[in-house]
Amino acid sequence: MTAAQTPTTAEELRGAGLRVTAARVALLETVRDGDHLGVEALASGVRDRVGYISLQAVYEALHALTAAGLVRRIEPAGSPVRFEGRVGDNHHHVACRSCGAVADVDCAVGEAPCLTASDDHGFVIDEAEVIFWGLCPDCSNRST
Repeated sequence: MTAAQTPTTAEELRGAGLRVTAARVALLETVRDGDHLGVEALASGVRDRVGYISLQAVYEALHALTAAGLVRRIEPAGSPVRFEGRVGDNHHHVACRSCGAVADVDCAVGEAPCLTASDDHGFVIDEAEVIFWGLCPDCSNRST
């Protein structure tokens, strides 16, 4: 593979030390094609691609993909867990208080950890997770 070629999903899984299965390939592709999807939506997307898969198998595959750094898990307060394929850049999110829509926001400063803690309590901080809250354009327009 040359530098100009993009690795296949299967090659990415192998490169991360994961066994390549149809379900894992379908799940990683569904995460990347989606927009901050929850587990149920991801399971439905995988089923559309490969047929039946249990919810437990989806959870197990998501755990493996997240641990391998191929998928990012986000948990906006009061919302179900969601997953995204944008990893490794320490970006943040904006969430709608009304409908729960979530969108990406680039890092506030441009270098991880983006924010400096007022007291790090001796921790070596390498990431900051920020969620901005408000109303999305649709909900904002409905409330006026």
